[in-house]
Amino acid sequence: MDILEYIKPELLILIPVLYIIGMGIKKASFIANKWIPLILGGCGIVLSIIYVMSTSPFNSVQTVFMAIFTALTQGILVSGVSVYANQIFKQFMNKDKADSTDTE
Repeated sequence: MDILEYIKPELLILIPVLYIIGMGIKKASFIANKWIPLILGGCGIVLSIIYVMSTSPFNSVQTVFMAIFTALTQGILVSGVSVYANQIFKQFMNKDKADSTDTE
């Protein structure tokens, strides 16, 4: 199962955008690291809502609820992938550091 299959192609750009926002928050250092995933989740949902609301026709109550559902799930997914990418990057960098100290 590839999680990227569940994210709308138009919203894939939010993954690096959220990653950069997370790095900016971390550099600002006025917010504890434990809150960054939650903030990115909120940002991802808001950005997804903006996109879905601007591209969806609202003909009925059903389409409104479908747009809300789509925006929420897409926001959570892109935020999750962004945080996951950051964790993979951290572990890769820590592995490189551990490997270089083992050989010396």
